[in-house]
Amino acid sequence: MEDFNKEDKIQDFGALGHSMSKFGNNKFLQKKILFYFLLFIVFLLFIYVLFFSVPKDFPVGKIINIKEGSSLRSLSRDLEKNNIIKSRAIFETFVIIFDGEKHIESGDYMFEDRLFVFEIAKRIANGEHNLLPVKVTVPEGFNLMEISKLFDTKLPNFDKDKFLTKAREGYLFPDTYFFLTTDTEEEVIEYMSNNFQKKIALFKSKIDISKKTEKDIITMASILEKESKGDEDRKLISGILWKRISIGMPLQVDAEPSTYKTKGLPSSPISNPGIEAIEAAINPMNSSYLYYLHGKEGQVHFARTFEEHKINKQKYLK
Repeated sequence: MEDFNKEDKIQDFGALGHSMSKFGNNKFLQKKILFYFLLFIVFLLFIYVLFFSVPKDFPVGKIINIKEGSSLRSLSRDLEKNNIIKSRAIFETFVIIFDGEKHIESGDYMFEDRLFVFEIAKRIANGEHNLLPVKVTVPEGFNLMEISKLFDTKLPNFDKDKFLTKAREGYLFPDTYFFLTTDTEEEVIEYMSNNFQKKIALFKSKIDISKKTEKDIITMASILEKESKGDEDRKLISGILWKRISIGMPLQVDAEPSTYKTKGLPSSPISNPGIEAIEAAINPMNSSYLYYLHGKEGQVHFARTFEEHKINKQKYLK
C-alpha cells in the first residue's frame, strides 16, 4: 500500500512538473505576442507622426493659390513647401483615391484650421475652396469710377481698367454683395447687372404707364441720386427736372455740367441709382417750383420764380 502511494506521488509530481512547464511556455508566448503588438503600435505611431500627422507649423488661415493647369506633383511640392502636408506621396495617394488628380480646380484655397492630409486631399479633389466671402456694400449713386475703386481694395483679382471698359453706367444695382476672393471684374459686373435686372423688372409696368423709356428713367434716377437727399426732396426735384425738360429749359444740374449747355437728359446715366431714386423718377411730385438749391447745411430750398431763386442764393449760400 505504501509502495503504491509512492508511485502515485511520483506520477503526480511528474504531471505537475509538466503542467508548470506548459504554463511557463504559455507565459513566454504571451509576453512575446505582447512585445510584437507593442512594437507594431510603435511602428504605426512612427508612420503616423512621420507622414499623416499635421505639421507643427501648419499655416492656419493661409490662402494657397493653385495655378491653372497645375499638376498633382507640382501641387504636392507647393503644399509640402508651405508646411501644409508632411508627405507628398501620402497626399497624392489620397487625391487619387478621391478621384481628383485629373481635374484639380485652380484658384485660392483657405485652410482655416489645422487639417489632416486626407482632409486637405479631399478638399482639393472636390474643389472646396472654403474661402470666407468678402462683403462689399455699394452705396446708391456711386458711379463706375467709385465702384471700381471700392472693389479694387477688396478683390485681389479685380481689374479696374477692364471693369471700366466693360461695365455700363447706371445698370449696376447698388446693394450689399458677397464675393469670393477669387472673383474678378467679370463676376462683379455679372452679379450687379443681374441684380439690376431683377429690381427693374418690378417697375416695368409703371415705366410703360409713364410713357418714358427705361433709359430715360434710369438716367433721371442717376441724377436724382446726386441732386437730392431725402425721399420728399427727391420726388420734388424729380418733378422740377421733368418740368424743365417739358418746357424746353436746360436741366442745369451741378452733378452734370453738360446740362447747363444742352437741353434734355444727358446721353446716358451719370451714376447707378437705387430703388428710391428710380421710384422718384417714375413718380415725380407735381409742384409750382421750378428752381432749387442746396444750402450750406445741406438743406434744399425751392423757388417758384428766378427772382425767388436769387433771393435764396443770397440767403443760403453767402
